[in-house]
Amino acid sequence: MPAGVLNDAVLGYQLLWNAQRQVAGVLLTLDAATGHTLQVPALLNSIGQHWGPQAPLLLLSTPSPALLAELLDATPAALASVVVASTLLDDPAISQRVPRAGQRGLKRVWHSDQPAARLMPVFAAHFSQSVLELSVDDTLLALRATLRGQQDPHRAGFSSSSPVQAEKIYQHIASQTLAAHCLDEQAARAVLGWPTDDVLHQHRAAGIQPGQQALRNLLRAIDGDTAMDDLEYRLSQDPVLAYRFLRYANSAALGLSREIDTLRQGLMVLGLSHTRKWLLDLLPHATPDLNLQPVRQSMVLRARFMAALLDVGESDALRRELYLCGLLCQIDQLVAQPLASVLASIPLPSRVKDAIAAQTGPYWPFLELALATESPQPGVICARCQQHSFELEEVNQVLLRTLAALPAA
Repeated sequence: MPAGVLNDAVLGYQLLWNAQRQVAGVLLTLDAATGHTLQVPALLNSIGQHWGPQAPLLLLSTPSPALLAELLDATPAALASVVVASTLLDDPAISQRVPRAGQRGLKRVWHSDQPAARLMPVFAAHFSQSVLELSVDDTLLALRATLRGQQDPHRAGFSSSSPVQAEKIYQHIASQTLAAHCLDEQAARAVLGWPTDDVLHQHRAAGIQPGQQALRNLLRAIDGDTAMDDLEYRLSQDPVLAYRFLRYANSAALGLSREIDTLRQGLMVLGLSHTRKWLLDLLPHATPDLNLQPVRQSMVLRARFMAALLDVGESDALRRELYLCGLLCQIDQLVAQPLASVLASIPLPSRVKDAIAAQTGPYWPFLELALATESPQPGVICARCQQHSFELEEVNQVLLRTLAALPAA
């Protein structure tokens, strides 16, 4: 593999979510960095070295017609599916390669560029999957279908009057009601992205409680005499639980003589028996709502990516701070409180608070870059790397490792 091949590429991602609200796959968007030329076989080889057999399903996409043509020619069938935007099928260089790619076993995914787009029958046999977008009218029909099912239990479940098709992937789903209709009622394969804003809006009055499964996992680990590293890891898998733990550890009721500003420090100072009792008190109030799982997991992924971006030689203490910065950067939306009061309630390091509240300080570049990668806009990602002096090669390596480590459904 030529040295520095990942320094020529810009990578961004979106997650696919299935009916269990687990990661069903990763859509990785590729493009060449400004002024660079991509060696596509070497790039695919590099991605394959990071993307092991336990990694999630991988879909490769690009806004570049020339790069798409090379992906259709060179992508190993065992590595990924290649996404073809509907408008690019008008390009003979693409339309001629689509069937040829199928002859060597490559799976191709048709991607609707607009709600009204439809896959032409002549191409239908060449695509194993489609990413569709509902029009405004189709969205209303789908919502009416799910409303009828709620009003009449005998009509609940699959609805032939809904425009949502089974086994297809749907994008730009703006409400959790519509996401549930696609996944639970119409048996869609997945939704691309998650309606996080709508999910959080539903909890705007009272905020979100810690996840039931996260609490149980942590209790099980404590009862199993698990190592401290694993306990810290489990506690950090739910942003609300982590926030509530830091608040509790610093509460006046405990009367501790020093501030607790990390999860690990809190576990060690409180002790496992005290922590276990606190978790048991929380358990009856924990939420089992599966629609919150993609929200939590996306925030955890952001935190992992930010922490992994830190130079290898830096201390674990700084890495924990960066993780907390990513994990808690939207905590005000989760607990439905003003950001200023939320940040005042826990003794986070000033570097963390500056990044979250003021978008300044040494951690803000990490957070801004992490947010940029959660988008299919390579130009924005490239601009953030240049602005904050991140090396593209290192960013891409860290991103691929982080995404490949996601639990596959």
